[in-house]
Amino acid sequence: MVAPSAQAFAPDSERATQGFVANLSWLRQRPELLLIEVAWRWLFGAPALLLLWREGSRILAALPWQATGVQNISANELLTDPSGAALRIAAFFGLVQPSLLQVAAWLAPLLLLAWVLLCGIGRALLLRRMGAAKAARPATMIALQFARLLPLVALLMLWWLGVRWLAGTCITGPIAAGVEPAIMLYVGGAISLTLALFVLSAVSGWVFALAPILSATNDTGFLRSLRDAVRFGGLRSGLVEINMVLGVVKIALLVLAMVFSASPLPFQAVTTDGFLLGWNIAVGIGYCLASDFFHVARVSSYLRLWQAHKQERTTA
Repeated sequence: MVAPSAQAFAPDSERATQGFVANLSWLRQRPELLLIEVAWRWLFGAPALLLLWREGSRILAALPWQATGVQNISANELLTDPSGAALRIAAFFGLVQPSLLQVAAWLAPLLLLAWVLLCGIGRALLLRRMGAAKAARPATMIALQFARLLPLVALLMLWWLGVRWLAGTCITGPIAAGVEPAIMLYVGGAISLTLALFVLSAVSGWVFALAPILSATNDTGFLRSLRDAVRFGGLRSGLVEINMVLGVVKIALLVLAMVFSASPLPFQAVTTDGFLLGWNIAVGIGYCLASDFFHVARVSSYLRLWQAHKQERTTA
């Protein structure tokens, strides 16, 4: 790999303020940055998927899950009889849940550890290729990625507890009392909760995304990088805006992936299961590549904003 040039990502104030579209254009001219992101993500993702497939197949082979009828649920049934489909899905998860929890007790920490290690190394390589790193600090990057993971896990747990509470209040509780369940209230509450936690993540998550950049550019350690990230209040509005925009972009990518994934369904009478499987795999790969590109765009945008801010302070 060619050594990064000092001019590869020069903190030019005019370029730094040209906006998000200019940043995407800059990235499209440097595909090696996306390749670094894709490489470390798939270095984690491919073995993780194989491991999940192996453990899932082992669990299903040891249980009579076909008795639940979940394998016979069709897309049409999900639309015409969602309650019946939900009961069969619930019976299936009730059957496999004990085995899943046993596997998750050792597999989840293993995958999280592998993710943190590869993410820290990948971020260090990416920033170094952008010409922003003063020194290689993989240990600091790994620690910062672990710190970033903690609030994400907490938000996910909060979302799960909130959805369970909504399900008990709006669906299972009324059914047990012999009352019609408030399905629309449940759906509306789940959507509102998801959006609220998304906004909370966008407003607060920039600290953990900026800290690795400050560590790379200033050659600082774990605590100093986090403290510096919190202190740069002048950048907060721009960082939150970038976080919000890219969060919305990721939601849009997910919606597009769902639309493309469902597009062959009207033709399922003339298509084969093999074609549908291959189509969905292709859609999934396309989504991952687009998502990886915007992950790089987030790092690049944060770096541009920081360099422009540092240059303004220098010339002031």
